[in-house]
Amino acid sequence: MAQYTIKELEQLSGIKAHTIRVWEQRYSILSPKRTETNIRFYDDADLKSILNISLLNEQGYKISKIAKMPPEQILQKVQQLCEDSCHGSHHINTLVQAMIDMDEDMFDKALSTATLQIGFKETMDSVIYPFLNKIGVLWQTGNITPAHEHFVSNLIRQKLIVAIDGQVVRKQEGAPTYLLYLPEGELHELALLYMNYTLRANNKHVVYLGQNLPFKDLELTYNQFKADFICTVLTSNPERHQLQEYINHLSASFPKATVVLYGYQVQSNPVVFPDNVKRVDKIGEVVLLNK
Repeated sequence: MAQYTIKELEQLSGIKAHTIRVWEQRYSILSPKRTETNIRFYDDADLKSILNISLLNEQGYKISKIAKMPPEQILQKVQQLCEDSCHGSHHINTLVQAMIDMDEDMFDKALSTATLQIGFKETMDSVIYPFLNKIGVLWQTGNITPAHEHFVSNLIRQKLIVAIDGQVVRKQEGAPTYLLYLPEGELHELALLYMNYTLRANNKHVVYLGQNLPFKDLELTYNQFKADFICTVLTSNPERHQLQEYINHLSASFPKATVVLYGYQVQSNPVVFPDNVKRVDKIGEVVLLNK
C-alpha cells in the first residue's frame, strides 16, 4: 500500500498542506493513518478523494458543501464537470487515479476525451506534460513502482505514435533535416517522440532513430543525411559526471550541425554549451531554431 505525506498530497492536489489540515479538523474530509512510529500518512483512497475535492473546490463548490456530499455524489459531480466542459486539471487528476489503479480504460478515456475537446497538441502541452511533472514526486518517493511508470509510458507512447503516423511530410529541396535520437542507455522516449510529432506537424523533415543508439550509428546516419540539426533528450544518461564530456564530444563530432539538447540532465545541471550546441527548455522551441 502506498503511503503519502501531507506535503505530497499538496503537490499532487494543489491544495496547501495547512488547508488540508484545517479541512480534516473542521470537516473530517480525510482520515490519516499512522505508522507504528506514530507518523501520519495517507493512502491511495485519500489521494483520490482529495483530487476530486480539489477539482470541485476549484470550480466554485464550497468545502462545507462538499463535506456533506456522499462519495458517490462527489464522483458524479466530477464526471459531470468533465462532460460539460474541458478542465485540464480534471483530466490530470483522472490520469493520476487511473495510474494508481492501473485502469487502462479510465486512462485511455481521459486522454481521448481531452484530445477530442482541445486537440492532441494542447492535450500534450496542458494535460500530459503537467501530469508527468505532477507524478514525478511519486516516482521520487517510491509511491509508484516501475510497473506504474511502464503502464503510463506505454499508453502515452501509443497515442504519440498514432499522432505521428498521421503526419505526412515530403522533404522539400533545401529544407533542413532534423536527426532525432537518444544516447546509449537512455530509454525515456516520450519527450523525443513528442519532439518528432511537433517537428512533423510543422512540416519539418525528420530522421527518427529512437532510443539507446550507439554513438557510431549516430555518426553513420549523420554522414548519410548531413542533418542540419541533431536533437536529443538527456533524462538519465549520460550521468551527471559524464555530461560535460558527452556534450563536448557531440559538439566536436558534428561541427557543421546544430546540436539541440532537452531534458532533465541539461536543465538541472551546470554545464557549458559550445557554440554549436543549444539547449531548449520547451519542446516547441525546436521548431523556432535557425542555423
